[in-house]
Amino acid sequence: MNDSFHTLPSADGLWTALRLAPGTTALNSPALDDAAILVEGGRIAFVGRRDQLPMPKLGTPEHDGGQALVTPGLIDCHTHLVYGGQRANEFAMRLGGASYEAVAKAGGGIVSSVKATRGASEEALFESAAKRLQALLNEGVCAIEIKSGYGLDLENERKQLRVARRLGEAFGVTVKTTFLGAHALPPEYAGRSQAYIDLVCDTMLPALAVEDLIDAVDVFCETIGFSLAETEQVFQAAQRLSLPVKLHAEQLSDMGGSALAARFGALSCDHIEHLSDQGIAAMKASGTVAVLLPGAYYFLRDTQLPPIQALRDAGVPMAVATDHNPGTSPTLS
Repeated sequence: MNDSFHTLPSADGLWTALRLAPGTTALNSPALDDAAILVEGGRIAFVGRRDQLPMPKLGTPEHDGGQALVTPGLIDCHTHLVYGGQRANEFAMRLGGASYEAVAKAGGGIVSSVKATRGASEEALFESAAKRLQALLNEGVCAIEIKSGYGLDLENERKQLRVARRLGEAFGVTVKTTFLGAHALPPEYAGRSQAYIDLVCDTMLPALAVEDLIDAVDVFCETIGFSLAETEQVFQAAQRLSLPVKLHAEQLSDMGGSALAARFGALSCDHIEHLSDQGIAAMKASGTVAVLLPGAYYFLRDTQLPPIQALRDAGVPMAVATDHNPGTSPTLS
């Protein structure tokens, strides 16, 4: 696929009769009922009160906004957008009562996507991910985080991250890449978890960092993922490379990962259905963002809600993301 295929038509024009949501023009800015937006040269030249609108250039297309609501662009800060294959059969298993852990032990879950991703070419991964990204852009996303974690070896983690970088260039959208090499234990390392973590820390992470393919580092810290000690080892390796960290934390159980992540100044802790009061306090102290992922919550038929009110009461900043992935949150909304 030619990446220039995704070049979008000019958005230059004047839109009037708009309503601006609070915070659209600046942090804490008020709502506006009679607003306008002027786009010139592909950039927003004006957004605000219609009676303050500067004279647009001659021939600028004009559009009636029809009182549409304008909001800031959306940021999808947790996705697994680049992968091969699909895992629709797992939904039937869950409808039959199978848990996340049971699906994984039956050969499904992350390892199933690893096999499909390893077998896909970089071009095939780009083509499929491009369609997903376009769907998100159509819903107002203007910046997106894309994780690796379905390669689980140097060659295939590199392949995923290269595709993520290409997507940003092809679509002209902000893409931040996260190395999630510690997502699951690959089949060839069965029973050798420590050896795999050593590979992640000593080989994969440094090599991909040198290639400027990593903006942040993540770990799946969970009973079916990696232990606190293994997570800390990965965080220490990231720290040596001056890379920020984030964490899949407290999704299925309270492992105490959020407190560990906060100690390393993590950007975010994500999922957090089983987050404890101690974890909330640690995140508040470090400024770590709590990322809520309702897609995974509903697709996994979970019953343990994240402690949203306790996070509000503590003043911990919260964000919402799709967690788009082929198995536990296939949503693109």
